[in-house]
Amino acid sequence: MGEKVAAGAFGLSDPPRYRSKLHQCLEGLERLLAEQRFDRPRNLMGMEIELNLAGVDGMPKMRNGEVLRRIASSDFQTELGMFNVEVNIAPHRLDGRVFDQLAEEIRTGLGYAHRKAGEADAGIVMIGILPTLGRQDLVAANLSDVDRYTLLNDRMVAARGEDFSFDIQGVEHLVSTSSSITPEAACTSLQLHLQVTPGRFAAVWNAAQAVAGVQIALGANSPFLFGKELWRESRPPLFEQATDTRAPELRNQGVRPRTWFGDGWAGSAYELFEENLRYFPPLLPICDEEDPLRVLDEGGVPGLWELVLHNGTVYRWNRPVYGLADGVPHLRVENRVLPAGPTVTDVIANAALYYGLVRALAEEPRPVWTRLPFTAAAENFDTACRHGIDAELIWPRPGRSGALTRVPAVKLVRDELLPLAAAGLDAWNIERADRERYLGVIEERCKRRVNGASWQVDTYHRAREAGLERHAALAATTRRYAELMHSGEPVHSWPTGVPAP
Repeated sequence: MGEKVAAGAFGLSDPPRYRSKLHQCLEGLERLLAEQRFDRPRNLMGMEIELNLAGVDGMPKMRNGEVLRRIASSDFQTELGMFNVEVNIAPHRLDGRVFDQLAEEIRTGLGYAHRKAGEADAGIVMIGILPTLGRQDLVAANLSDVDRYTLLNDRMVAARGEDFSFDIQGVEHLVSTSSSITPEAACTSLQLHLQVTPGRFAAVWNAAQAVAGVQIALGANSPFLFGKELWRESRPPLFEQATDTRAPELRNQGVRPRTWFGDGWAGSAYELFEENLRYFPPLLPICDEEDPLRVLDEGGVPGLWELVLHNGTVYRWNRPVYGLADGVPHLRVENRVLPAGPTVTDVIANAALYYGLVRALAEEPRPVWTRLPFTAAAENFDTACRHGIDAELIWPRPGRSGALTRVPAVKLVRDELLPLAAAGLDAWNIERADRERYLGVIEERCKRRVNGASWQVDTYHRAREAGLERHAALAATTRRYAELMHSGEPVHSWPTGVPAP
């Protein structure tokens, strides 16, 4: 989208023309699949990390333009809010010591970015939701100064037709409204990409959906919003409500939200792209000059630009992605489940667990999604968001019966899923040292029942017990989090509480 929606360079097409182009793109995708034009397996993965900017006082800093100018690297880009930046990690082949290599690259990049941010009186904080964000921070004036965000906001506000409303009942109850989509910017995520062949796409996507609740339970890192303690992972309900363009009447009719877990297990990538066209009206009807069917007729490969643009405005937690690299089309599963942080080691551990699990589960002779109802996977996702590392999840029992049972997430991971993830990493030819190091971090989280969210909550309550009022306790928690984040030790080893003044 950013390449097309440049200052003064975009114009909105009439909806019928855009829909026509969308259906041409969908037909082009179908032809590409039928003609087996897609890239062969290369075991490629990629990663994006959304980051917050905060000062030494723990408060958000609306300075991403200045910070990015100082960083001066195409690896770092704007995100929705002025207090956000994003780092994009180049694709890597999943084998050998890739996780240690990734860890070193990310540490180096974030360290450099943090030093440059310091020159602008800011710092990098890798966290799901910055605890010190207030309602006054998440207003339209603090959208990044980039045309595509202004356009997206204008279109979503127009589609909504009234203020966005927020109602999240967690440990405390948050009720709020917003006249813009800026609250979405509070949600900073880790996005994991995996390139797959069309034939393997459905199995990998289904596996990713099946373990989404497990990912959240272990990786939750967003317990606070607007000064209130909500769910252990508050990003999903916030993101869903911040992008909900449905009027109440449409919600009552069962119209699907644009941020959405899905309706059922997938049979193909095409199915998911087709659903996106069938269920969701276009937000950004911007047409490219390309005629995708003519390009195919002439032996070329179309960019399917309108389809890609529309797909980017449907916020599935596991998103199908069509892309071109060196003129060759490919498909990716984009896993959008996890919050950012807490540390680089934790991020890589989360990635290792995910890539190992989806490889192993996608290759099982009796896949988990044939034994786990899709509604149970969706319920697991919701339960994990609410309860984090203390969640109990629905899962098929081992053995031939496969009867469903509720099991603590930490027990499920330690007893069943960690061995599967290890086998999956072996299948990727990950070296044993990498496998043991990063899956060992996951095991320690389970043993100690500590993740980013539980640490934040425990530290906040200790600060309150020490006499700090709510706002000061959240700021102290944020400052301590940032200090320990930059120390690099994984979150399960962090001491709880804030140092005495």
